[in-house]
Amino acid sequence: MPPTLASLVHHSTLKLTVRAGGDRLDTPVRWVHASELTDPVPYMEGGELLLITALKLDAEDADAMRRYVKRLVGAGVAGLGFAVGVHYEEIPGALADAAAEEGLPLLEVPRRTPFLAISKAVSAAIAADQYRAVTAGFAAQRELTKQALSDGPEGLLSALASQIDGWAALYDASGAVVATAPEWAGRRAARITGDVERLRERAAPASSVVGGDPADDEDRIELHSLGTGRRARAALAVGTAAALGTAERYAVHSAIALLTLTTERSRSLYAAEQRIGAAVLRMLLAGQPDHARGVAGDLYGGLLDAPYRMMLAEAASASAGRARAGGPDGEVDASGVEAAAAVLADAGGDLVAGLVEIVESAAARSGEAVLVVPDGERLVVLAADGGAVVAACARYAETVGIARSGSEQGTDEDELVVGVSAPAGPIAAGAAYKQAEQALSVARRRGRVLVEHEEVATGSVVPLLADDAVRAFADGLLRALYEHDATGRGDLVASLRAWLSRHGQWDAAAADLGVHRHTLRYRMRRVEEILGRSLDDPDVRMELWLALKATSAATTVVGAGAE
Repeated sequence: MPPTLASLVHHSTLKLTVRAGGDRLDTPVRWVHASELTDPVPYMEGGELLLITALKLDAEDADAMRRYVKRLVGAGVAGLGFAVGVHYEEIPGALADAAAEEGLPLLEVPRRTPFLAISKAVSAAIAADQYRAVTAGFAAQRELTKQALSDGPEGLLSALASQIDGWAALYDASGAVVATAPEWAGRRAARITGDVERLRERAAPASSVVGGDPADDEDRIELHSLGTGRRARAALAVGTAAALGTAERYAVHSAIALLTLTTERSRSLYAAEQRIGAAVLRMLLAGQPDHARGVAGDLYGGLLDAPYRMMLAEAASASAGRARAGGPDGEVDASGVEAAAAVLADAGGDLVAGLVEIVESAAARSGEAVLVVPDGERLVVLAADGGAVVAACARYAETVGIARSGSEQGTDEDELVVGVSAPAGPIAAGAAYKQAEQALSVARRRGRVLVEHEEVATGSVVPLLADDAVRAFADGLLRALYEHDATGRGDLVASLRAWLSRHGQWDAAAADLGVHRHTLRYRMRRVEEILGRSLDDPDVRMELWLALKATSAATTVVGAGAE
């Protein structure tokens, strides 16, 4: 359970005293926040224990305190902690009365108890609760696996019902109830067959929530389709009195994976492994390497014990709206493996499919673990750094590149592009994905089959200035100077280039131009006047230098084309 106000009050070292709202101490505390603002509500999410010293509050004004407390209650604040002996020797009666009227728990914090101690206590309690949930989840996974192996789906359902403190039911492809646990859940399971039918009409995997209205005393029922094909082969229902917690969620996800394995034909075992692999990848990209290692088990666990490379592959015809993974804006879809494979094939993915075959053959021959996950129009591969799989990818890309260079017909729609990250470990999966993405972008732009991130990282930034967007920025920034020079009233562009190249050294830049330094100073003042920017700003100097380099690079490209 998460920490509550009661657990903090009973904490032996904090010495907190309840001054109001004693009947609401069972309120969970999501976090601790200290603020002396007269209105801290815009900076809170609800569920916090707010700590104050009343530095900026008129805590003896009854009307002000009623308004203050009402705002806190409306924001869902769990409680208010008031430090005595700082600005007030005791909690002002106006504040205590307002808290009592609104039912807001008010805790007196003695001067010897720093706010940091309360924050640490809550943080430690939350961490311990999360650790218990994860540990319980993995224990549930082991128990479910054991029951599935010994007693089949019936034993698994029984263990799952016990883990979630509720009931579970398994439905076949027709929507009929196959098994329930406990036995009394049969009637409840039969009542939602219509919802199961509607779930089966959706592309698998799919899920939905049924019921859960406390006013009607209904169970909250989650439905999950089972199967790796586009159409569900079975469905799982779990009913609980409240929303699932972290440990219960682990148990349900484990049951889904195990039931998928037991209900699929042997030809779908590979797809099920990809589902687990996608979950591992998703956890890695979410910064949860320990969870990923626990889910990976013996299947992919060895891959996470040594540096690996992350590779992204796609057909060049993949649309700009491709599904993306990782980072704070998205995540790898851990489902729909067959559908994702179909998308790859539709996107000119014959070469991508060939890469999959090469990767898996190399892994089989070498005994290496490899994680292959179709992700929308992309393929994500995790392979051991320096291993046979990475080498096989490089050879395959080289073969495709040679075939492409020898072809007289354009193959833009079927070209393969691959981006490879630098060597990484489990904690750096997000960075590795971005590196592979950057390398993939460079490969596409340069017409290369495969680019490693090391090539991008060790190159120069200057070639990147040839990008159309950068050129448009440079033209817009320097247009006024070029228009000025076109009138014959001075050579401001050349003067600016010389001055920047000499790091603002007036005499050296003037000597390069063959003018007096006072003339150069006048020209730089004109540059500032025309652009409306100060050359004393290092960011302005950087932007102007890059703009000059961009226009020079574009001129060089045009000149080379003319030759």
